[in-house]
Amino acid sequence: MCDQGVVGPNESVDCHLTNGWTVVAANEEIDIVFAPLVQAAVIQSLAEGHRHFVLDLSSTPFLDSMGLGMIVAVTKRIKTHHGSLRIACSNKWLLRVFFLGGLRHIYSFHDSVEQAVAQPPSAEGLAGWPGRRN
Repeated sequence: MCDQGVVGPNESVDCHLTNGWTVVAANEEIDIVFAPLVQAAVIQSLAEGHRHFVLDLSSTPFLDSMGLGMIVAVTKRIKTHHGSLRIACSNKWLLRVFFLGGLRHIYSFHDSVEQAVAQPPSAEGLAGWPGRRN
């Protein structure tokens, strides 16, 4: 699964493994149409035993409240599997959506996928989520 992803009628979500992390690349607008595909990719990866994720938003042009809701939902799912989630995003407009949604300080944001996967996953994972993160 991780080297394939999930395919919808007109979109796809790519996944790959790097340094112990499952990188889920969301390269489309994360809205009512695309958010369920991203969620399905994470759920399928969890079912296959993957626990540590990087959500790659580096090529995501748009994120709405449906996308934020999906991210919170997959975070809860990942937490029940004692996993972890990092978000790769340097787009100031997307980061503002997280800020306005009250989520900017409870996720681990990184400027790039390379930065997010530089350190292998830790045992702590999402144990303290939704606590404040730096």
